[in-house]
Amino acid sequence: MDFNVKKLVGEAGTAISRLVQLTEEKLGTSERTELDSHFENLLERSDATKMWTEKLLKNTEAVLTPNPGYRVEDFLFEKIEKKRPNRLTNLEYLGLDMMEAGNVFGSSSPYGSALIKVGQIEQKLGTTEREYIGAVNQSYIMPLRKFLDGEMKTIMKERSILENKRIDLDSCKNKLRKARSIQGQQAAQKDGLNPQVVMEQAERELRLAQAEFDRQAEITRLLLEGISSSHASHLRCLHEMVQAQANYHAQCHTIMQSLATELAK
Repeated sequence: MDFNVKKLVGEAGTAISRLVQLTEEKLGTSERTELDSHFENLLERSDATKMWTEKLLKNTEAVLTPNPGYRVEDFLFEKIEKKRPNRLTNLEYLGLDMMEAGNVFGSSSPYGSALIKVGQIEQKLGTTEREYIGAVNQSYIMPLRKFLDGEMKTIMKERSILENKRIDLDSCKNKLRKARSIQGQQAAQKDGLNPQVVMEQAERELRLAQAEFDRQAEITRLLLEGISSSHASHLRCLHEMVQAQANYHAQCHTIMQSLATELAK
């Protein structure tokens, strides 16, 4: 119980210290540790990768599944059932209606016979479309979503930790600067403290904060540099999506050419 209380008090103290540091930075009364230009470029690339991957994922899903209600349903099913619901496409529904209409008008009549033939082809096109959607989902959508839910979330988490370490470091720098000042030494004496001891304590805290910041900066840098590998992986996924799209349109073209030839007879 005592340990939990001490932990809560420590966390509260750290939160207050960070808030004070941020306030002083906004007021311009405290210095801020800046990252090097290479690190800043990595951060900018990370932000751009996150934003555009989210946008590409959203737009690709909208193209494959225009109905927003179906997209929500697919998302929920993938989270709960680990697979998408197996629903008919609009082409398959159209094919069913054409075949039913053809039977009503009479399969022996020219119009009824043609409706049945076209309806069968529309169903075949719908099946091809479902296979295409499944292929793109596997080769492109799922890898991008996995990247956002896994690697990118880890990067954002470590960046948040780095920012906190940076604030702690600057807070320690500010504390040491105040301890070395004449006003700080006078304040320590007024509180019955030894100014030299206060200064040495501030120096130890600064060394510890600097070490923790450097360690977290290295962890974050390695993760950010790993985005290059992610881009290479996403490029392979893009190639697979393009191939799936090319195959889909080629199959549809072949199917429709065959239908056009048959109807012309």
